[in-house]
Amino acid sequence: MIRGMIAIFRRELAGYFATPVAFVFIVIFLLLTGIFTFYVGAFFEQGQADLKPFFMFHPWLYLLLMPAIAMRLWAEERKTGSIELLLTLPIRLSAVVLGKFLAAWTFTAIALALTFPVWITVSYLGRPDQGVIVAGYLGSLLMAGGYLAICACLSATTHNQVIAFVLGVIVCLLFTVSGTPIVLDIITPWAPQALVETIASFSFLARFGSIVDGVIDLRDIVYFASLIIFWLYANAVVVEWRKAG
Repeated sequence: MIRGMIAIFRRELAGYFATPVAFVFIVIFLLLTGIFTFYVGAFFEQGQADLKPFFMFHPWLYLLLMPAIAMRLWAEERKTGSIELLLTLPIRLSAVVLGKFLAAWTFTAIALALTFPVWITVSYLGRPDQGVIVAGYLGSLLMAGGYLAICACLSATTHNQVIAFVLGVIVCLLFTVSGTPIVLDIITPWAPQALVETIASFSFLARFGSIVDGVIDLRDIVYFASLIIFWLYANAVVVEWRKAG
């Protein structure tokens, strides 16, 4: 399984850089993070040596960029018909699912790592808590993994990349805003308190926000890990179901 997963991982990761799309994505990601950090987030105006203005916009950037990365994972395979050849190879389906996901996650990690000039800037201007910054990067990477796992599963449900993108944005948006007042105020008047708390607990914003504040709660780590595992399992189920159909 490991050898098969590594083979798929290398194939998919190389596929990102085989076309200019990967470089365009990285440039757009770095450009948007810079704009949101220094202009919208008022990094210099706040006068504090931390990266909260940098991290606070990551959920909204990922909401659009992660579906754009993941939409091709399975939809393109279905459209070109290469999925039939892929699934006949002597590689377990779980290895294929993991390989594709890890390649997309690694590509995202590369894009995130290229934001290091922001870290250097804040370290030069002041004395930030480096542990909090490391926690922020860890939380951002975990959140990106959650978005990618969701979108990869949805990509397996269709052969159209545009549909996969739209579905990914919608579902990821639900997970992002589930704990915000705009959602809770709607369900609180009629839903049991236990249901309200359960829906609120799915919020990416709340869990990522606590990590950015430097509070690494094991429950948040377990949440993102469980979310990734669940959607990857669902990904495998969908692919198997579509293959049987």
